[in-house]
Amino acid sequence: MTNTQTLEISISGMDCAECTQHVQHAIEKLPGVQSVNVFLGTEKAIVQLDPTQVDMPTIRSAVQGAGYDVPASDSPKPAPVSMGDFNRKLTIMLVSVFTTILSVVIFGEVLGLFDLLNERVPFLLGLVLVLAGGYPVFMNVIRATLKRQIISHTLMTLGVLAALAVGQWVTAALVVVFMRIGDYVENFTTESARRAVKELTSLAPQTARVEQMGLEIELPIAQVKVGDIVIVRPGEKIAVDGEVISGQATVDQSAITGESMPVEAASGTHVYAATIAKLGSLRIRTDRIGVDTTFGRVVKMVEEAEAHRANVQRIADKFSAWYLPVVAVIAALTFLFTRNPLSTAAVLLVACSCSFALATPVAMLASIGASAKRGLLIKGGKYLELLARADVLLVDKTGTLTLGQPQVTDVISLNGLSRTEILSIAASAERYSEHPLAEAVRRLAREENISLIEPKDFESVPGQGVRAVIDARRIAIGNRRMIPAAETLAMTADLEAQGKTLLFMESNTELVGVFAASDTLRSEVPAALKEVRTLGIRHIELLTGDNERTASALAEKLGVSYRANLLPENKINIVKEYQAKGHVVVMIGDGVNDAPALAQADIGIAMGAAGTDVAIEAAHIALMREDWNLVPDVLKIAKRTMRIVKTNLAFTMIYNVFGLSLAAFGILPPVLAAAAQSLPDIGIMGNSARLLKQK
Repeated sequence: MTNTQTLEISISGMDCAECTQHVQHAIEKLPGVQSVNVFLGTEKAIVQLDPTQVDMPTIRSAVQGAGYDVPASDSPKPAPVSMGDFNRKLTIMLVSVFTTILSVVIFGEVLGLFDLLNERVPFLLGLVLVLAGGYPVFMNVIRATLKRQIISHTLMTLGVLAALAVGQWVTAALVVVFMRIGDYVENFTTESARRAVKELTSLAPQTARVEQMGLEIELPIAQVKVGDIVIVRPGEKIAVDGEVISGQATVDQSAITGESMPVEAASGTHVYAATIAKLGSLRIRTDRIGVDTTFGRVVKMVEEAEAHRANVQRIADKFSAWYLPVVAVIAALTFLFTRNPLSTAAVLLVACSCSFALATPVAMLASIGASAKRGLLIKGGKYLELLARADVLLVDKTGTLTLGQPQVTDVISLNGLSRTEILSIAASAERYSEHPLAEAVRRLAREENISLIEPKDFESVPGQGVRAVIDARRIAIGNRRMIPAAETLAMTADLEAQGKTLLFMESNTELVGVFAASDTLRSEVPAALKEVRTLGIRHIELLTGDNERTASALAEKLGVSYRANLLPENKINIVKEYQAKGHVVVMIGDGVNDAPALAQADIGIAMGAAGTDVAIEAAHIALMREDWNLVPDVLKIAKRTMRIVKTNLAFTMIYNVFGLSLAAFGILPPVLAAAAQSLPDIGIMGNSARLLKQK
């Protein structure tokens, strides 16, 4: 049996998708490595390996051989930059680059200062300056060449060599300067996208105040255990997921749900790590710690969202792989027809392959990170791209369109049993069911102080109901699929016409009772569905296990189509039906009963997923709070993100074609070509940064 271990390794020095590919290739070639995922946004690699064949020092050596580094785990991490600081840095960078280029044009090229400097300073001294200034870049190119790889700096290095070959050491030196400036711009561009993710991860609490033998001891999170009692004072972050056992506080849950309105927490309330206790203190019994908390899972999903890459990103990466050889061919043709080595050098220098590689991931990282802070957990750019093209919306009813807390409105006895007797039997049979209707029956029994009986032989039948033995009577309670005899009841028509859901109860195969329950439609649903239609969703359909009349009443109220009497597998088949017709399908559910359909859909959206493992795992997008206004919001985010990605790609394409043309015809000198190659990165950064400020 293969011994498999998963390592999470920090990687420093990556600034574009090309870098991640080099790191990935370096690691996956090692014997014993089973799979590698390298993430640009969080600067890390997740490696599955056989520890008997490969170890950490070997991986570090492979990464360093590719030109990158594996920092020590205890290295300090820089604090995330605030939005104000980021905007100031962006402005300074734009002004600096344009000022530098303008200075080069005016004082260097126009006034002929570069030619004068080239004549007066010995070539050997100039060569030393070029080699010293470009040493880190040249070494990366040499390492890549030895590995038979072409990187963006390969072409620029050839441009430097071309300038030196014709005696233009000043041009070569300025190219080196602009190469280093370009590297800084690319690093800053990538860092701007990482910033939203880093701000999210910085919210994680590092210590907890734990109660031990009557004392309060502050411990690192890694030392807190499940079952420990954690004390939280006013204004402090809650460090764990757990249940409040005493105390009362107003809790800011915006780190999890994105909702600014605080909630009240008291004994019995479940609270989450990274939320903040205000106006009160709490004693919490720990259920989960660290990466196992809801916040930890959210962070992990966001960090690894790059693994689900958009198709447009894959296309851009493939284009980048072909782009550099094409530029080399253009440069060769330029020299062949012009015999001008400086024009040839300019072609090599103006080419900017990193801008193609950055155009998509920078926008995706910015959007996914910013969305997570608002309570919208998006698992990857793939789902943003699909959501932007979605045209069919399928919606679950209970807990999704409705509040999921139905109330029993009618208890009808059919064979002379008293209300108390029939309610006691039903609540006892439903004792261990997790369905919202079962909870409604139990709630009514509690309100009427009716004691329950321990059920025997309990069985839950998905999409139908439950069976159990209560006081030697075989009880079945559920819908018409479980109780076929209910079809003969004429009295149920009026109840179903009112939009109520019915449960029927049998005792020893005899129909003995009917329960009618109603659930409240979420107030924001009608307006949200109306807005969804304006965002490209052509068809909306309600999918429910309720009967025809109940489903029809709600569907008519919302102006949507419907299908009733559905089992979980029926919902999966409906999703497949639309997909077979070429539609891009969005499925919205509560993440528990609807998990299979959520997974089957092109985009599964779980409503109110905070604290729900099944929802976070099954869905492609999780709305961390139960608010239908988030549905049109996430559609807008997807469409806006894809508009920015396409703008980035179009700008990069036009810019490079224009630059290559000017260079090939000798209009753009090498010095300006080197300066101009960093401008697309700044354009991409500025355009993508708009996603960090989503409203």
